[in-house]
Amino acid sequence: MKKLSFFNKVVLFFNCIFSILLLLACFVPFVSVETVPFFSVFSLMVPILVVINIHFLGYWLLMRKKAVLQPLVVLLISYFFLGSFFQFGLANNSEDENDLSILSFNVRGFNKNQWSPDLSIGERIIEFIDHENPDILCLQEFSRIRDRKLKKMYRYKYISRSPEAEKTIQAIYSKFPIVESGALSFNNTANNAIYADIIYKNDTVRVYNLHLESLKLGRELNTISNENSARLYERITTSFKKQQQQSAIVKTHMNSSNYMKIVCGDFNNTQYSNVYRTIKGDMLDTFLEEGKNYGRTYSHKFYPLRIDFILVDAVFTVKTHQNFKEKLSDHFPVKATVSF
Repeated sequence: MKKLSFFNKVVLFFNCIFSILLLLACFVPFVSVETVPFFSVFSLMVPILVVINIHFLGYWLLMRKKAVLQPLVVLLISYFFLGSFFQFGLANNSEDENDLSILSFNVRGFNKNQWSPDLSIGERIIEFIDHENPDILCLQEFSRIRDRKLKKMYRYKYISRSPEAEKTIQAIYSKFPIVESGALSFNNTANNAIYADIIYKNDTVRVYNLHLESLKLGRELNTISNENSARLYERITTSFKKQQQQSAIVKTHMNSSNYMKIVCGDFNNTQYSNVYRTIKGDMLDTFLEEGKNYGRTYSHKFYPLRIDFILVDAVFTVKTHQNFKEKLSDHFPVKATVSF
């Protein structure tokens, strides 16, 4: 690197740092949170690290320097291990009336606690659901205040009945008969998961609705910057550990059933996490199959995150996936259609 100017050597130094960080992120899906809890924070940083390395790649291309090989190789390795966080292509709208449609949405209590001054949000969420008219509806952070209207749209439902008042409520609504249902117990947390066995085309499909532990980072950057670093570290690592434990409970329960499966929910972590990898296994992520662009599902003020998922067994063919932009919660709804 003798031909590099002092400025380019400084650029190369920072390039090396961000290349190493991206390489570390490549191992996150394969490392248990229980082993290195804070290591999982890299799962949230992957899109940023990729974009930074792409900028370094562009810079070295413009400078016509051999240093371009460093970000190029690192980006190729990250793509091989992590895949792409951006999906190219045109939207696929080839739905058929015989397809099964699923919508997942963290509705934040239908604004019951007035997180937004817009008091019409609860009713607008119902109108949105009515317009989209999915066959199966999975709602996280549900509130029974809207159940009366939803049960007019859906004949069958299962709503979690937690004896602990501080537990969030999850709900599954279906146009098809529910023959069995239940809840998965997550200890020492407000989060939980439910499932329902649904009769579809003379077969049984098990639908899971998950709400995993929140990292509680908030939408404002000063929420993080103003917090004591030791306390922030403890809180985040505790949340990551709980997510790992919860994902193991879900996976064990999934493995106990031979039914075809659909998993919906708010994972509170990204596709680059070990938590996501544990639950997904060899299932299909509908966004990766038919989604477009970034697939943002969480409305963070400065950083788009995809933390809400619809996963289906490979016996299904994913026909469409849609990320909505309706600002009706701190999450955005996602919808997929599949054929069987």
